[in-house]
Amino acid sequence: MRGIHPVILEDRGLDAALSAVVARSPVPVDLKVDVAVRPPAAIESAAYFIVSEALTNVARHSRASKAKVDIVRSGDTLVVEVSDDGHGGADPSTGTGLAGLRQRVDGLGGRMHVLSPTGGPTSVIVELSCRS
Repeated sequence: MRGIHPVILEDRGLDAALSAVVARSPVPVDLKVDVAVRPPAAIESAAYFIVSEALTNVARHSRASKAKVDIVRSGDTLVVEVSDDGHGGADPSTGTGLAGLRQRVDGLGGRMHVLSPTGGPTSVIVELSCRS
């Protein structure tokens, strides 16, 4: 899947592309994208796939009744947060979903934090540099 992204992402940006992802989610998702200046294409694509994978994990594992996606660009940093009201206990050292996200983030020199105490909620927070 690396290098493949929807045309809507390229043409209209994260808000439009992620609106389509959110519309297909079996868990209701509140999406907020505050990105006045578009990030480089590689960062935008990574953010798209991070949100897509994180929402897949929410649907498969969390037993959540709702989720939230917040994306904001603050200076040269794109911050992506996906959170849910599920049962928590997500561990990036087990399974492939969160480990794959961490590898993608690490490959871009970013940082990823997973906050998921037993009993919930869970938040995945990713910071990616938008510097060229």
